[in-house]
Amino acid sequence: MKAIVQDRYGGPERLRWTEVATPEPGHGEVLIRTRAASLNAWDWHFMRGDPYVMRLPGNLTRPRGRIRGRDVAGEIVALGAGVTGFRVGDPVFADLGPAQAAFAEFVSAPQHLVAPKPANLSFAEAAALPLAAGTALGCLRESALAAGQRILINGASGGVGTFAVQIAKSLGAEVTAVCGTRNVELVTGLGADRVIDYRQEDFTKDPGGFDVVLDLVGNRTLPELRRLGGTIALSGGGTSTGGSLLGPFPLVVRAMVTAPWTRQRIFLPAPPPSRATLDTLRELTESGRITPVIDRGYPLHEAADAMRYLETEHARAKVVLTV
Repeated sequence: MKAIVQDRYGGPERLRWTEVATPEPGHGEVLIRTRAASLNAWDWHFMRGDPYVMRLPGNLTRPRGRIRGRDVAGEIVALGAGVTGFRVGDPVFADLGPAQAAFAEFVSAPQHLVAPKPANLSFAEAAALPLAAGTALGCLRESALAAGQRILINGASGGVGTFAVQIAKSLGAEVTAVCGTRNVELVTGLGADRVIDYRQEDFTKDPGGFDVVLDLVGNRTLPELRRLGGTIALSGGGTSTGGSLLGPFPLVVRAMVTAPWTRQRIFLPAPPPSRATLDTLRELTESGRITPVIDRGYPLHEAADAMRYLETEHARAKVVLTV
């Protein structure tokens, strides 16, 4: 089969379209013919090994896995021993977790990380769901956001942010979304009650009074976020082509140190991939409560160009690869 392979940390130029062995599904695994995969900031960080602390423990110059990509959608073509509930030919989607390997023509995945594809979505749309929508769902669940409460989402036009806006609205919350000028119309269309253009207004100067603050960018200090009130969820840290030693980790460390000494709840959601999360996402999409937003699509063999576009930090919502 063909796959996007990376043998050393670095930029998109390190990604090669080449022939590799087709995986065999092990016990409890299914083999998926890839129809689409999506890009996440996760893939960018592991491609570059940035921040550098992500390379530990492990090889300082080579990523642990040769193939990037967590999110995949496609059709099952083979079943490993012990697999139940799936048949060859089933359309599915999956979050491969830290194992990755989605940027390939075939992917072997544990059955507990695979679920039936939402019936109303294309393969490209389904591939856009797992990590981004799963992260948004986990953040809002852990924050205990409820109907009638107010939430501010910083980074509302990104992959996680576009899903967070929609899920928060489906819960009956009042949503204030922060994004750049060109994305105001997009985020408004997703249902945000109020949109703050960060190029025109400093959202940390807002009077606040929010029940939940979801920061998906990591570009403001913890004291600035705390002034907005409520529970603070920190998830994500953007991308940068310059390389860094610690990336967003100083903010994370400050949050961990501060949390026990403040009445405000501060947490770092890290929802693990699971079949249960995928099933919930399928229910949300089939009921029309969330819809994936795709910025651009690329053929799988142009993954380097897709990653280069993602690196500009101007990508809106999701970028997908198709086979």
